[in-house]
Amino acid sequence: MISVTLDGTIVQADDGSCLKDILPNHNPTLSIAIIRPGVVSEEATRQYRIITTSGEFVIEIPDVRVTLPDPGDPTFNTSIHWSDRYAAAFGPFPADFQPARAPSRYARGDVLIGCGGYDKKRSYLIISRQEHQADHGSETGGGIIGRVIAGRGVIDRLVIGDQITKIERMISWADSTHTVTTTDLSLPLEDGMEIITHINIHVDGYSDSSIDTGIARSAEHLLFSLKSGIFYAERTTSTHCMDAHLGPLDVPQEQKRPRREGAVTIRTKGKQSGAIYLYREDVATSPYHTVVGQVTHGIELVRLIQQGTACAVITEPVGIDLRGMHLKDAIAAAMERGIEVHADTEEVSEDRVVIHQDPETTLEVLSEKQVRLTTMKNEDVIDISLDERNASRTVDIFRRFTGLKLYSVGMLPFFFTFDDVWLFEPEIPERINIIPENTPTATVPAQALAMTNASRRGAGLIGVRISENAEFGPTGEPFEGTNIIGRVIDVEKLKKFKEGEIIYIREVKE
Repeated sequence: MISVTLDGTIVQADDGSCLKDILPNHNPTLSIAIIRPGVVSEEATRQYRIITTSGEFVIEIPDVRVTLPDPGDPTFNTSIHWSDRYAAAFGPFPADFQPARAPSRYARGDVLIGCGGYDKKRSYLIISRQEHQADHGSETGGGIIGRVIAGRGVIDRLVIGDQITKIERMISWADSTHTVTTTDLSLPLEDGMEIITHINIHVDGYSDSSIDTGIARSAEHLLFSLKSGIFYAERTTSTHCMDAHLGPLDVPQEQKRPRREGAVTIRTKGKQSGAIYLYREDVATSPYHTVVGQVTHGIELVRLIQQGTACAVITEPVGIDLRGMHLKDAIAAAMERGIEVHADTEEVSEDRVVIHQDPETTLEVLSEKQVRLTTMKNEDVIDISLDERNASRTVDIFRRFTGLKLYSVGMLPFFFTFDDVWLFEPEIPERINIIPENTPTATVPAQALAMTNASRRGAGLIGVRISENAEFGPTGEPFEGTNIIGRVIDVEKLKKFKEGEIIYIREVKE
């Protein structure tokens, strides 16, 4: 038998087995990190694993001169002395510092040394559960010695009676000659091999017991970008790997913090705005990056993944977007997550489609534990399919300015109709250059959806033509001015709408 470690779990396999034998459902296009057994060098890190009776968490202490109390020292009371919604404190134990006798501000995950009654002989190791301001009897500057980088759910579960059972310094295994990434599932297994199949990302502000909505919008962008379960490493450097497959998108600056190894950020300005960054090592804080989460599993994959490849990713939490779903299915999906639903109708059936949800972001929905849904009859929502393969640039523009880039339901202002043509006029700025792409040559098929390109004055106009035409495109322009972007499936529904109305559209795969 062969013994391997698969995503942290020991797995037994028969002699002669390969990767596909233990990963029968793995997508063969996604990279896996392999750490082969062999002699590797041990390098001490600045990270410590703190094991408690409620689980373990990892903290990082930047200053090498800082030491933690020893659980084996009889002068250290390893139990929680006090705990509230803001922090939990282990101790007391004797320490050597001068209390500042002044309040300081602390972020979620900060680790500090404070004391009771300004008596440093009664000091405590304090873990901040959420952002707050307090006088914890710490030294000038707040007494912060480090930050929790993994296991934040554990610090939320700590209660009176819990104890620290062990504190150990973590080791980095640093021999790259025994580490590779592969998509070859026929790779033979070796005894002692370590296999990492995916990356886990924990969103800041999320825990089982409390939700901080301070980064709700940027977190929603992260969850939306990774909802396919795939991270595309379009660019890799010595410090990070980047996924920008959605193209430029506006993301607010909500949390500026140091970008440490394992941090997850989104760029907020520049050509790569909206791109997701996973960090391989510490880099300086940037005013153009908002920190949204932390890699809690698969940092080896982050370090090893090659440019131009992709890997599996799991986010915690999973995004909640009910738009585009039939109301019956949306209610079932929300109830499965413990979310109470308030719909604008009592007609719970597959005949109504969700076109809007409030709150709009996942963290806000989870915080309120309820969601309000706006619906529309299925007969009033028009299904379309888009030809991303042949008109990728124009399809991207269409999605951006109809809302389909971010949501499952979009909107189109109905402009005008004549003969068998329906025209729509989304607000596309003149600066958007719609280059000719996927222009027809012989005939335009019936139900074709098109956008007028920049070669004509009406650039940005959207049209659909019900019948086939060998002379003009769906927007009434010659072929050279027409970019075919897809097909309208429910063309018969168009006849009921009046000029000036907003039409709701839903993208489906054919």
